[in-house]
Amino acid sequence: MQLVIVESPAKAKTIEKYLGRDFKVLASYGHVRDLPPKDGSVDPDDGFSMEWQLYPDKAKRLKDIQDAAKQADRLILATDPDREGEAISWHVQELLRQKKALPQKVDRVTFNAITKQAVTDAMAHPRGLDDDLIDAYRARRALDYLVGFTLSPVLWRKLPGAKSAGRVQSVALRLVVEREREIEAFVAQQYWSITGQFEMGGTPFKARLARWRGDKIERLTITNEADARAAEADVKAGHFTVDSVETKPLTRNPPPPFTTSTLQQEAARKLGFSASHTMRVAQDLYEDGAITYMRTDGVQMDGSAISAARRAIADRYDGGYVPDQPRQYQTKAKNAQEAHEAIRPTDFGKDKVGGGDHARLYDLIWKRALASQMASARLERTSVDLSDGTGKTMLRATGQVIKFPGFLALYDEGRDDSSEDDDARLLPAMAKGDAPAKTGVEVEAHETQPPPRYSEASLVKKMEELGIGRPSTYASILQVLKDRAYVRVEKNRFLPEESGRLLTAFLERFFGRYVEYDFTAGLEEELDDVSGGRAQWQAVLERFWRDFKPRTGEVMEQKPSEITAALDEFLGPYLFPDKGDGSDPRVCPNCGTGRLALRGGKFGPFIACSNYPECKFTRKFAQPGGSDGADTGPETLGTDPDSGLEVTKRSGRFGPYIQLGDGKEAKRSSIPKDIPGEDFDLDYALRLLSLPRDVGMHPESGKPIVAGLGRYGPYLLHDGKYAKLTGTAEIFDIGMNAAVARIADAANGGGRGRAKAEPLKTFGPHPASGGEMKLMAGRFGPYVTDGTTNATLPKTVEPEALTVEEAVALIDARAAKGPAKGKKKAPAKKAAAKKPAAKKAPAKKKTAE
Repeated sequence: MQLVIVESPAKAKTIEKYLGRDFKVLASYGHVRDLPPKDGSVDPDDGFSMEWQLYPDKAKRLKDIQDAAKQADRLILATDPDREGEAISWHVQELLRQKKALPQKVDRVTFNAITKQAVTDAMAHPRGLDDDLIDAYRARRALDYLVGFTLSPVLWRKLPGAKSAGRVQSVALRLVVEREREIEAFVAQQYWSITGQFEMGGTPFKARLARWRGDKIERLTITNEADARAAEADVKAGHFTVDSVETKPLTRNPPPPFTTSTLQQEAARKLGFSASHTMRVAQDLYEDGAITYMRTDGVQMDGSAISAARRAIADRYDGGYVPDQPRQYQTKAKNAQEAHEAIRPTDFGKDKVGGGDHARLYDLIWKRALASQMASARLERTSVDLSDGTGKTMLRATGQVIKFPGFLALYDEGRDDSSEDDDARLLPAMAKGDAPAKTGVEVEAHETQPPPRYSEASLVKKMEELGIGRPSTYASILQVLKDRAYVRVEKNRFLPEESGRLLTAFLERFFGRYVEYDFTAGLEEELDDVSGGRAQWQAVLERFWRDFKPRTGEVMEQKPSEITAALDEFLGPYLFPDKGDGSDPRVCPNCGTGRLALRGGKFGPFIACSNYPECKFTRKFAQPGGSDGADTGPETLGTDPDSGLEVTKRSGRFGPYIQLGDGKEAKRSSIPKDIPGEDFDLDYALRLLSLPRDVGMHPESGKPIVAGLGRYGPYLLHDGKYAKLTGTAEIFDIGMNAAVARIADAANGGGRGRAKAEPLKTFGPHPASGGEMKLMAGRFGPYVTDGTTNATLPKTVEPEALTVEEAVALIDARAAKGPAKGKKKAPAKKAAAKKPAAKKAPAKKKTAE
């Protein structure tokens, strides 16, 4: 028996169909072991030796592999064809060697697509494990571990609120923060555009002002309305004729097929997918045998694939769309490494696969790969100059015509932050001396725009340009930034959070070298040299560790107050920008004598006045130079008639609140967000301070019902159980009848989860069982049922597109497999254990040993 190891069960199932009965295919379910999350897992003093630990949830998987390996004559490691795949194979081999279950013959095979041809060809050409790739994996894993476990304790002790920092993650965060700084420093400039509207032969077109009063007009030439109106008058008064017509042929070549990063970029632009979602869907398509391996920075395609693409183009279009020679592409990405074939369909004859997001992503991959082998597009760019006769005022119209679409008939690459292109406009046929009819003049005021915030697509593109990270890491890097709340995403754009800005400032100030783009890219090059056999991995780590370890020690020795003072100085231009009037931006706006400075607190940094506690002015860290959210001191609302104490409105780090009296014992209440500012007065403040409110005694239990405002919003409390209210106003308005009903509803689960789930779709009776077939939403995804058998929908099938025939086939296939494993078998096991025959089991096991 020959044992084949792959990563995923879906991949195992597919490959097992391609191989004969002599092969058994098992899945490792990804990596089987890793460095334990504790200090000392990597020992720099012992040649960076590593202590590996088996994932607890992989013990059963490894036991299955171990048992099968003992019966196998040959072990075939068929994990993915990249560095991580090589590492998984190495881990499996090492674990089996430790368990003394490693077969005498061990081979490594790789294939770029899960098709029968690719798998059988790979099996016929085995090789050994690639030691250089394994060393590169160990170097990267050790490096990331050492940075994380050495730097994170420094952050926890010196920078409250910081969660962690990573070698590449921190550099990606710096890109986001630096872009935000550029946006904040940007000063908008106003400019004006003057556009003439014309018509020629019944076709309208526009021409922009290109020369005025004999001077060339650029975008920012006219910067005030007076000049704009004067230019408008001259254009209105002028009689314009065509002075020149210039036509230039243009050629656009198709882009290469997708790499990992370009797929993530285009899926973000055109489909709105996050990088992580793109990779999950692509993984499914790869495991289903629809596309080639999706982690690659190579743009080349196999010769047989190029031939198949050219045949598909010829079948779909006429011969003019097939170039004379096949197109060959070369990777231009900085630090391209481990380049495999580009991402492409395994069968160009299939233009559709699956449904939903799988179908959309496959369509994108199929079109891009096919277009890469199509003929170039031929265009014609036309520029027309219209002069008023004096030559002092001239308008220019530009446009282009597609003479032959070529690859554009199938696919056009998306662009980041693209604006309307005047060249895309169509122009009527004109010749020198023509006098098109002027129909109007447009004058528009504009403002220059700051650089756009990064989208997932543009951030991945920037990282690739700088040589930061690798294709397989982009999705996880961006996800970590979001998961740790260092950034937030608004309208598909990255904005740095307060914690992200502070972490970046800390790293720039104290670990500047390690968040430099060139240093990070240079380290990537060194690691690539390891994978290429050009460098020794321990030597690379030693050079890094020699400088990094002492630096962390120096920072750890500094007091938190010294760290804060250094950050205060470093962030001064951001936190206290120049006001432009010569005044000191650090002067406290509340007391006028104290100076503002950065302070560290239990819940993170904030800005405070040096005259504290006399002056209690504070401002959030994330509000540079502004007053929004600042605590400028208490605002007196009035006096409580019962206690005679003063009621004040204040603003703290957790938002606005009201306070009755002074001192530690003063009663306080937060001000809910659903109270309109214009309605908030002394009366409302006293009502909030009076909470909780007694609604009355429950008519059945005789116990009190209380309404109040808690951590999670307004509530009712009765007999130790809570019921949620819809808003703050309801705390004061709800009566006994409504309160009793609300409490009863909450006790019954609020009506949730007790109603029978409604089907997403019905298909009629099953032809065999007669049960009504329904499409249902389940806990683990959509499934179809006839009331007796439940069949989960495959990932590549869109629920809305499921047909009656497909529903019947899924139910029948599931029924043919018999009852699901699980609780139904438990009684049988218990009964079997009571039988005397079960006592033979230990002896049987002993014999096997």
